[in-house]
Amino acid sequence: MKITGILVWMFFVCCATGIWARPLSTYQLEDSVISIENDSLKSIAKDSSIISSDSIDVPSVQGDPMRRKVDSVITATSSDALFAPAYLFKPSPRKAVIYSAIFPGLGQIYNRKYWKLPILYGGFVGFTYAISWNNGYYRDYLGAYQDIMDDDPGTNRWHNLLPYGQDPATADTKWFTDVLQQRKDYYRYYRDLSIIGTVALYLVAIVDAYVDAQLFDFDISPDLSMRVAPALLKEERPMNKGNSAYGVQWSFSF
Repeated sequence: MKITGILVWMFFVCCATGIWARPLSTYQLEDSVISIENDSLKSIAKDSSIISSDSIDVPSVQGDPMRRKVDSVITATSSDALFAPAYLFKPSPRKAVIYSAIFPGLGQIYNRKYWKLPILYGGFVGFTYAISWNNGYYRDYLGAYQDIMDDDPGTNRWHNLLPYGQDPATADTKWFTDVLQQRKDYYRYYRDLSIIGTVALYLVAIVDAYVDAQLFDFDISPDLSMRVAPALLKEERPMNKGNSAYGVQWSFSF
C-alpha cells in the first residue's frame, strides 16, 4: 500500500510539473521565433537597401541620350545667331537694333534682307555727295563774302566769282555783296538739310531693322482675294412671317 501510494504521489507530481513547464517552453519558443523573424526582416531590408543603392543603376535624366537628343531638338527650334541655318534662323530685334546702330546696313544683313542694301547705301551716297557739293559752294561764297566785306585790297577772292565779262574795278560791289550773301545762305541751307537727311536715313535704317526682326515670321503671302456670291436675306419674324430678299454677298480674304 505504501508503494502504491508513493507511485500515485509521484505520478501527480510529474503531471503537475509537465503542465507548468509546457506553457513556459511554448512562450520561450514563440519569443525566439519572433526575434528570429525580426532579425531576418531587418537583414533583408538592409540588404535590399544596399542592393538598391549600389547594385541597381538607375539611368539619370541627364545621362539619357534620347532625352538629351529631345532637349537639343527643342532648344534648336530657333536661333538668332548671325550664321545660323536658314530653317532655324529667327532674328532678335535687340541684336538687329544694336548692329544697325553700330554700322548702317549691318542690321539688314543680320535680318538677311540683302535687297535693301543698295537702296540704303545709295541713299547714303546721295546725301554724302549733296553735303560735299553744297559745302564746297558754301565755303567759296563765304570766303568771297568775307573778303568783300573787310575792305582789304589784299583779300580778293570775290574776284573769281564775278559774272563773266565784269571788271572788279567797275563792278557794283553793293549788289554783288547781296548776291554773295544770298548764295552763301542758300548753299548752307541745303548743306544742313542734307546732313539732317543723312541722320534721318540712319534712324530709318535702325527702325527698319527692328521692324523686320519683329515681323520676321509674319505671314505676308499674297492671299488677298474677293469672292462674290448670291445671298438670301431673310427677315426674322415670329410665326415664320418674315420677308425674304435676294442680294449679292461680297467677302474679302486677307
